[in-house]
Formats: sequence, structure tokens, C-alpha cells
Amino acid sequence: MQLLESGAFTGFKRLHVAGHPEGNKDIDPDGSDRMVMEAARWKSAFAERTDARMAMATQFCFEAEPVIDWVNRLAAEGIKLPVHIGIAGPAKLQTLIKFAIACGVGPSLRVLQKRAMDVTKLLLPYEPTEILEGLAAHKAANPGFGIEQVHFFPLGGIKTNAQWVTENGGASGVPASATA
Repeated sequence: MQLLESGAFTGFKRLHVAGHPEGNKDIDPDGSDRMVMEAARWKSAFAERTDARMAMATQFCFEAEPVIDWVNRLAAEGIKLPVHIGIAGPAKLQTLIKFAIACGVGPSLRVLQKRAMDVTKLLLPYEPTEILEGLAAHKAANPGFGIEQVHFFPLGGIKTNAQWVTENGGASGVPASATA
């Protein structure tokens, strides 16, 4: 926020600022999201009082429902920044757990832990199908919903992520197999 106020980004056409659908223990060590939401309100106000085109890019998430609740809460609190939701791309379960712990994606860990308990799923790579379907269904039912874009964290590799996106519809929303 201090960098934004400094004018260091004057002339930039688009700015992305951090968003935290599951809170951030570094910012709110007490487990609340008071400071995170205060920062979100400040960022939204900054965008409104300047000519900055801004969006909120988030850490990666594994569950649709907490993301939907958070985006709805942003709207209810008058925070008008569009959200670019972070999604972990396909990867081995061990890789995802390692990154989730390192990045502080705590609440979503329960999805990975549940998956780890199912021995049949331990051998398969994680794919973000379930969260994306949940978010897409909500967006279809609520066109004004604040998620503008999805951005992937290619934790299992860029090539693997790009191939998965291509095979699962990419920007078109139509699976590659359906257009062949």
C-alpha cells in the first residue's frame, strides 16, 4: 500500500494487488481477517480515487465455497475490485501439500488431507476440476459475481499445467475433445 501511495506505479496500465480468501496469518496473527479486509477496503478506495485499473490476485485455493463466501463478502463490504482467483494446477499431492504449507494456505489443506486419506487417490495427480466447476456454476448462476479471471499456479510444471488447461477448455470453456 505504501508503494502504491508513493507514485512508483504511475503510468502502469494495470495493477494487481494481493487478495486473501482464507486470511493471512502474517497479517492477522490472531486468526481473524480484520487487517486483511481493512487492506482490501483501502486498495478498493485507492482504485476509485486514482485512474488505476486494479484487480485482486489471490493465493491458490482448493475449495469453491470459501472463495464464493469471500468474494460475496467483498461485494457486501463495497469492495469493487475484480478478483483473479488463484488455482493450483495439476500436481502431485506431496508437492501441493508442501506449497500449501509454505504459502499459508491453511484452511484449504483439509481438501488435500481428505484426498491423502483415500489411498486410491494418492497415486493420481491432483487436478483443479472440482473447484473450477464449483466456481463456474456459481458464476453462471450469478453473472455479476466478482471473479473476473482465473490464474494458475503451475506447481506441477508449466507444461503439465498448460496441457491440462488446453484439454479442459482453457479460455474458451469448451474442452478440446469437444471441438475435435
